[in-house]
Amino acid sequence: MNYVKQEEYDQEVTEDLSEHYRHVLEKLGEDPNREGLLKTPVRASKAMQYVTSGYDMDPAEVLRSALFKEEYSEMVLVKDIEVYSMCEHHILPFFGKAHIAYIPNGHIVGLSKIPRVVDIFARRLQVQERLTHEILHCIHDVLQPLGVAIVMEAQHMCMMMRGVQKQNSVTTTSAFIGEFRVDETRSEFLNLISSKLH
Repeated sequence: MNYVKQEEYDQEVTEDLSEHYRHVLEKLGEDPNREGLLKTPVRASKAMQYVTSGYDMDPAEVLRSALFKEEYSEMVLVKDIEVYSMCEHHILPFFGKAHIAYIPNGHIVGLSKIPRVVDIFARRLQVQERLTHEILHCIHDVLQPLGVAIVMEAQHMCMMMRGVQKQNSVTTTSAFIGEFRVDETRSEFLNLISSKLH
């Protein structure tokens, strides 16, 4: 039985990017014709298309696809959402976790949609600060909740592999809107994300 990998990539974009990656390998002093690098330009092209696939997706539409009327008006928290993105300054990965909460105002959203929104914005060239705000404002604009909170913690390969080379540094960003600007509500959120309830 022959193994056939099912992938969907724009053939023209893949070929064009592959040529550029081949040229990069040559400029770095490598031989793109050696065995280990023969398929690297195509693999790198497909990988880059995948990690930037968020440009072709509408995060607001994802949220609107699973809105439900519900009178629940307490905090809804999804924490430890894995985040993988690419730093737009060095085209190197940064990765970590996002903790997101909202207080419904007549509508709730399917829980899986919140991590999907994170993925859509993360699969673009990003900076952590903007990524944090884009997620917050998307959830706020679509759900119109009483409040939204997000804390993101990430490690940046541009700081770990190059430059200052600090392997243990973690960058934390946060954003709060609505009821989460009230000290008591914000404190409850921060206590919940730092506790181990499971």
